[in-house]
Amino acid sequence: MYTQDGKQKGTIVLNEKVFGLEPNENIVHRALVYQLANARINVAHTKTRWERRWSTRKIYRQKGTGRARMGSNRSPIRKKGWVVFGPRNNRNFTISMNKKERRLAINILLSDKVRNEKLIVLDKIELKEIKTKAMDKIMKSLPIEKKAILALKDKNETIMKSANNLPYLKNLLTSYLNVKDLLKYDTLVLLKDSVEELNARA
Repeated sequence: MYTQDGKQKGTIVLNEKVFGLEPNENIVHRALVYQLANARINVAHTKTRWERRWSTRKIYRQKGTGRARMGSNRSPIRKKGWVVFGPRNNRNFTISMNKKERRLAINILLSDKVRNEKLIVLDKIELKEIKTKAMDKIMKSLPIEKKAILALKDKNETIMKSANNLPYLKNLLTSYLNVKDLLKYDTLVLLKDSVEELNARA
């Protein structure tokens, strides 16, 4: 465990049921697909034959013109016509996954952070005012190689606003830890009370 000055300050006990699990790529992959699918928003939408405003008048007579027979002016082969087999915004991409399995996937990734020494525990963070420079100094005093997540137990406006403008740091609450972010960000930074909350989840 570190202080906000980057100095080591004792150790902290981790619950093996949360931070000591074996890897399971299948569960993690299913949880990632679940999260991405349920966050998917349908934007593309085309109109079908009955949604397009059009006249039922036949464009020209059936025979005698030498052209192909044609009915409505809103045929799918004509400009401003309806679309055949186009994308619709009423498709449902959501899938289901048990709550215990989703929690297990997160715990497996937490265990992976510990196994690869990508978990950093801070005793506490104390800032007198909202200041990005002060938060940047704290983070750079820690052994963070690339991008990191800072997980807090409770909302702290001073800490969260100070961290918002740091391009390599994302802050969120421990209750919002998810598979996508744990896979995307290399290092996980937890406060002492955040670890205690995660330990109690088992």
